[in-house]
Amino acid sequence: MEKNNAAPGDYVQISLMKEIYEGVFLEAPESEKGMVLLKLDSGYNIGFNRKDIIEIKVLRKFKEIKQEIEIKKNREKPNIAMIITGGTISSRLDPKSGAVSWLTSPSQLFQFYPEIFKYANVSRVEVPFMKASEEMTSKDWQKIARVAEKLLNDENIKGVIITHGTDTLHFTSAALSFFLRNLNKPVVLTYSQRSSDRGSSDATLNLECAALTAINDIAEVVLVGHATENDDYCNVLRGTKVRKMHSSRRDAFKSINTEPLAKVDENTFTKLGNYNVRGKTKVKLDAKFEEKVALVKFYPGQDASILDYYAKKGYKGIVIEVLGLGHLIRKGWLKKIKELTKKGIIICATCQTIYGRLDPYVYSTGRELLETGMIYLENMLSETAFVKLGYVLAHPEWKNKIREKMLENFAGEISDRLEK
Repeated sequence: MEKNNAAPGDYVQISLMKEIYEGVFLEAPESEKGMVLLKLDSGYNIGFNRKDIIEIKVLRKFKEIKQEIEIKKNREKPNIAMIITGGTISSRLDPKSGAVSWLTSPSQLFQFYPEIFKYANVSRVEVPFMKASEEMTSKDWQKIARVAEKLLNDENIKGVIITHGTDTLHFTSAALSFFLRNLNKPVVLTYSQRSSDRGSSDATLNLECAALTAINDIAEVVLVGHATENDDYCNVLRGTKVRKMHSSRRDAFKSINTEPLAKVDENTFTKLGNYNVRGKTKVKLDAKFEEKVALVKFYPGQDASILDYYAKKGYKGIVIEVLGLGHLIRKGWLKKIKELTKKGIIICATCQTIYGRLDPYVYSTGRELLETGMIYLENMLSETAFVKLGYVLAHPEWKNKIREKMLENFAGEISDRLEK
């Protein structure tokens, strides 16, 4: 489109016979040279046949950010640290592909989000890796925990912010809740559903609220993000009681079976629930994890032989998402679960409905399953239960008290009562 002076990354207006579109001009791949690609303001890509285009008008030229910014410190503000791990919050549009790519340095991140310095100095920045969260494994949780432990035990740092992708953020928040013992300061995970270059990015408010949370009195692993679709305030959610409940909304994360711990906006931090407060204890790292654990969702008519697969592969624990108050089809499952528990495989049950608590005593099915040795995990979230089972099984000293440890409330993963 040289005659129109449009280059990849430019914000353009494309006129067709009856319609006009605006968005970011993208570079078409070799296989689509007869097409013109555009990223709309909604974030979606659209293609046009060149023959159907009447005019392409450049509304705004693309300016790539290359300069580094100087991070100034204010002695009157407290110091916080950041751990950057990737995800949409650490990315921006790649005009060639129409996808997003990583920001290349912490200072580039700060250039997009200067609001993080409103309440605190970012005195330390660590980048253990840059990954989309779906690529993360338990080894990445351990890397983050090791970095966080050192920062938390630094007397000059008031709290730690961790930026992370959304898809597995609740797995990481659960893992850190178990790995970081004797927590003395806030560990605040935050995210964005939309990249830094988009006007609708949720990162600015999330980071600003995360910074305010990081200097407050809470001493837990928490997730901070939009409470609504608007840029009005964020919720502070306990790391073991949170789940991603929507694929694209800005307020994707919700507390499950409990209320938010706090509400935070651009100026205030308001306590809503009970939480541990900061202290002077030294954080202890306990990041052991047994990888041979599985999370299985039961469905009607499912054959119990699926459990044999995990047994043959040497799995040491299985979390099964059961129906209702804690039910499975009797045929095959009662016998199979009892067989595997006798072999030493730990089998736990969580609630498939997400909200609510398991109660095996209401119906005979539940009572029979309880007799197999299955551990009913009350109202613990399935993802949290999966992480906790891997954590507990990694401690050989707990071998004879797995049930006791799985039902012990380490980090608020089991609610005393249902508030929702």
